Amino acid sequence: MNLFSSNTIDREKCSVTDSEDLEIIYSVKDFPVKMGCTDRPQELDLKAEMLWAISKKSGLIQLKKLIPLDLLYSEQHGPGTVGKTWKLHHQEFAKFLIKHAFGNVLEIGGAHGILYVESQKIKELNWTILEPNPDPIKGCNARFIRGFFDEKFCSDRKYNSYVHSHVLEHLYNPREFMEILQRNAQVGDKQIFSIPNLYKQLKKFYTNAIMFEHTIFLTEPYIEYLLNQNNFEIIEKQYFMDDHSIFFATEKKNHVKTKPLSKDLYFENILIFNEYINYLKKSINDINNKIKNKKNIYLFGGHVFSQTLISYGLKTNFIKNILDNDPKKFNKRLYGTNLFVKSPQVLKDEVNPIVILRAGAYTNEIKKDIIENINRSTVFI
Repeated sequence: MNLFSSNTIDREKCSVTDSEDLEIIYSVKDFPVKMGCTDRPQELDLKAEMLWAISKKSGLIQLKKLIPLDLLYSEQHGPGTVGKTWKLHHQEFAKFLIKHAFGNVLEIGGAHGILYVESQKIKELNWTILEPNPDPIKGCNARFIRGFFDEKFCSDRKYNSYVHSHVLEHLYNPREFMEILQRNAQVGDKQIFSIPNLYKQLKKFYTNAIMFEHTIFLTEPYIEYLLNQNNFEIIEKQYFMDDHSIFFATEKKNHVKTKPLSKDLYFENILIFNEYINYLKKSINDINNKIKNKKNIYLFGGHVFSQTLISYGLKTNFIKNILDNDPKKFNKRLYGTNLFVKSPQVLKDEVNPIVILRAGAYTNEIKKDIIENINRSTVFI
């Protein structure tokens, strides 16, 4: 079933500079609108055109047609909750933010409360989580407010530290978000956040870098531009792994000078994007040739990793199942496909099973676990 363009939201302006100069650069037909798994019938799945554009002035790559948020995030999903890499991310970011946070903390979009739990191990802080779909883990005693950080947000409490982790890249209008935060924060207040290193991820052809949930190629020049435009000065920046995340600690000032965006960003970003698209096409063609008429083939990732490969042409008729480490996805269907998710444990008794594994920064962690703990004869593509 298709979600026609009349149901999508048209992005008319650059989401960082507000300039009305977007030009279309690429289109992917019929991409699943939800990133993840479902237990609903396949005929209810919706697909839409993924239409990429670039701002002539800023060089920012962004989606032209957006999925309504109530549809895109109608269910809580698991990224950030499973795996050693994510656990280490939360621990390292907790250490980073504790160096800078003070007073009352407002965490924006902290669905599971994992960051709160890790931070409290180091230092106790008065912590509130603002989240539309709270799903707190065991041990999370933070105060929860159900809602969004927008113009309507109102609290009876004054906050001194605004924290968010892997939220900014999901916003349809990060410029507006920063403006609202500036109005709420006072001079001396902190904004501390983690954001995926999208530049490195797209350069490495990771399929979870840009999609319906990450609608903006929000790299460091644009983040710094938004911060400075709203009088937040960067006081510390730290990289987590070479290709995973960047931590920012910022402080609200009376005035911060904004450095203009480089005119080279347009050509740099177009080049990176085109290399990514060309790699996907060639890589998927190679995979199709390798799995043709083969048996015991699996595809890893009950999420956008697999949806992207399939939408760009990966043939699924030889694939038995999707594999994923998240128990909440087991026996559910990957949205937009007819493939069901199983635990990697199904590989245990297979002879030389083939696993298509393109999971970005998590690839090595997943491969190591399968080889060492499940089936050392597994062949990876």
